[in-house]
Amino acid sequence: MPTSFPRHLLLAVVAFYDVTVGASALQPTPPMGFNNWSAFMCGLNESLFVETAQAMVEKGLLAAGYNRLNLDDCWSKGSREPNGSLLWNTEKFPRGLPWLTSYLKSLGFNSGIYTDAGINSCGGYPGSYGYEELDAEAFASWGFDYLKVDGCNMPVATEQEYELTYGHWHSVLSAMENPIIFSESAPAYFAEQDNLTDWYTVMGWVPKYGQLARHSRDTLVWNSTSYWPDITGWDSIMFNYGQEVRLARYQKPGYFNDPDFLIVDHFDLSLNEKRSHFAIWASLSAPLIISAYIPAFSADEIAYLTNKDLIAVNQDSLALQATLVSQDGTWDVLTRSLANDDRLLTLINRGNSTATYKIPFQRIGISASTVKVKDLWTGKTLSTSKLITASNVPSHGTAVYRISSGYGDIDVIPTGMIFNTASLNILTYSSQGLSWAVSVGSDNQIWQTIVDDTVRGIFDTSKCLTDLGGGKVSLTACSGSNTQKWEYYVTGNLISRSTGACLAETTHGDVITAQCQSESNSQVFGLPSGINVIGQ
Repeated sequence: MPTSFPRHLLLAVVAFYDVTVGASALQPTPPMGFNNWSAFMCGLNESLFVETAQAMVEKGLLAAGYNRLNLDDCWSKGSREPNGSLLWNTEKFPRGLPWLTSYLKSLGFNSGIYTDAGINSCGGYPGSYGYEELDAEAFASWGFDYLKVDGCNMPVATEQEYELTYGHWHSVLSAMENPIIFSESAPAYFAEQDNLTDWYTVMGWVPKYGQLARHSRDTLVWNSTSYWPDITGWDSIMFNYGQEVRLARYQKPGYFNDPDFLIVDHFDLSLNEKRSHFAIWASLSAPLIISAYIPAFSADEIAYLTNKDLIAVNQDSLALQATLVSQDGTWDVLTRSLANDDRLLTLINRGNSTATYKIPFQRIGISASTVKVKDLWTGKTLSTSKLITASNVPSHGTAVYRISSGYGDIDVIPTGMIFNTASLNILTYSSQGLSWAVSVGSDNQIWQTIVDDTVRGIFDTSKCLTDLGGGKVSLTACSGSNTQKWEYYVTGNLISRSTGACLAETTHGDVITAQCQSESNSQVFGLPSGINVIGQ
């Protein structure tokens, strides 16, 4: 069960998360490249990586920024050497991994490798539990500068044991002469539980230790019908995206939430779905790691993967994750700010037919009367007033726009849904007052988070979310009182400045304040991108 925390103890927890590790420069923007797992699983070998690297050069992927090739599970021998060291499978890699990394470097690529935090890897190969220093030195000596540490087969599968192990990996990698980029899979082993306290707790410490973290299940592998016969390719993308949008508060330059690989050639995806997969991951500033047979890519696949405008969004130096403005069952609308004061708008058509959607400026936090809007698929720029129209977006297609004033900066207010990341219910206003309700995409579920720390609905910006005391919350006329000031923490708590109590959802969907708890399902909320996140 979650632990009750007075506000001063919650601040201590946040201080633990807010540790400067000096590692953000290792990977200031999301990594881009290739990994074998989704497409080939244990069928990796030297020829695959040589052929893939050559194709990435020839097809323009390296020039577009995909500068990394990472080995996944099953690269090693089935057991350790007599001295305890790991060694590559010499049948799969006859010239050795040092030769391979040297060859890849000669083409302009960096190299990554896989191990497991437990006793054995997910594929049954030797894990690194108890051998962290020895294995890290070997990986570095072979020429690898990136390490994915999976989380299978831990001797004790508790959150505390995972933190001890991954924290030890952080210490080992950080102490090396050339620190290694650290990809952590720990959160994935705590996702999809009824009580998300452990998941949230793990997500709180992974940014302290590494540069990216896999937070949930794998995207579909090439023979997915053998593993998940009832899950379509689109279902897989939407599921991982749905996990990602719960976690925006953790992301910052140098640390990225990882919703897993781009499965470009999966048999169950249409071209529109593949394009959406890429556009959504780009909008989230998620890692762009391809897992597919790149030599066989079509011209259409190369075209979207090398879209300069979408890659620029993905690699934006603010590293903000796009957050939800609204969801109505057909359309998901997301937005975020970019480093040059532009605004991003992403619209996902989850429906079964081509459709058009119009969104007023106020819904995405823009106060300007006229803006310039660049369609990041066509490259065309138009001026528009009051609203933006996404025309004829195909089923499972995604429209992406970059919005600029053309005459200076755009004034932006972080705007969007405030939602419980466990129940997914949305802060909603009606004539009966406030409640937590299912998302329907209406204005009475869209909120502004103002720089004065107030929360206001776009339906009436003269009224502020107010802590009335005694656990009661309402919308009242904005007065500047501390009862209307709220602070948002990386733990997901939204805390009243006047009482130190946390906003909460009851089992009946009531909006209340209550004594703050550590990572409690009822008190962890997602807020619009751009709000100040204390402890991040």
